[in-house]
Amino acid sequence: MTSLNVMFLPLAGVPEMFGNEVVKAVGKNHHIVVFDHDQEVAPQFEGVEVIVDLGGSVGTREMLHAAKSVKLWQVLGMGLDHFDLDYWRLQGMPVAHCPGPLSAIPLGECALMFILMLARRYHEAHELLREGVLHQPSGVELENQTLGIVGFGASGRELAFRAKAFGMKIEVNDVVAPTPEAVEHYGVSFAGDPECLDELLPRVDYLSVHLPLNEETHHIIDARRLGLMKKSACLINVARGELVDEEALVAALSEGRLAGAGLDVFGQEPLPVDSPLLDLPNVVLLPHVSGSTDGTARRRAGLAAENCDRVAAGLEPLHRVA
Repeated sequence: MTSLNVMFLPLAGVPEMFGNEVVKAVGKNHHIVVFDHDQEVAPQFEGVEVIVDLGGSVGTREMLHAAKSVKLWQVLGMGLDHFDLDYWRLQGMPVAHCPGPLSAIPLGECALMFILMLARRYHEAHELLREGVLHQPSGVELENQTLGIVGFGASGRELAFRAKAFGMKIEVNDVVAPTPEAVEHYGVSFAGDPECLDELLPRVDYLSVHLPLNEETHHIIDARRLGLMKKSACLINVARGELVDEEALVAALSEGRLAGAGLDVFGQEPLPVDSPLLDLPNVVLLPHVSGSTDGTARRRAGLAAENCDRVAAGLEPLHRVA
């Protein structure tokens, strides 16, 4: 196999394990270097044949124009809403990404963690513990509670698989109807298309969104749809912040029209320090880390390495999007 020259584009603030796994996996068969943000761009790209861009957030047009010998721009992430894909296509640069199954397990786990924390009123319980109060507050069992999953792709299915073990009733909403085998395996009691979303919302005790962000899904959960949910219901979002109208969500939570929310993603990231979400006692928050696990890092690095091997062998890269 021909050894390629590969460059990894790191992103400040992201755990080093992602870069370490890429260097380890790609470095088995290829020469890999890490881009230095303190050095000039163009000289670093000389002779580079594959770019591994962490999350698709690092690459710039200046880098793209310097990438004269690059045969593949590998985005080390699933979502492309932070990546200028149209421009890369216009320049004829092949682009591949990491599909949902590579990070689906931790997203499903995180969504279930939010559900459990909200069911047991974590914030209130923690404060009472600090005050020396025992036996309060009372929680809600998940058995027979209805979980609505909007977007029944990889992460939605991983959540359903875990929620089924807790005895939850699983109702899903997706553009693609699940197969009879999937319905049985994941314990789905109702499956509808996007036209049925309004029908689903009044029934759920927990609603978890697992959609890509695009023009059709932007603010798919808006003030009107929040108003269709029960006051006792909770919203979970580990996908993309802009799927939910955050201002409308804050209003619903503050006014008691929604019981709680578990959020790992936000309309503006990092979440502003003065965001009202930080002060709401019925909200559980994480700083966009639901997919940041050792397993995700290994699986994404493995795909990047496999695509480097495929480029070296003259084969089409996997999961190409441009």
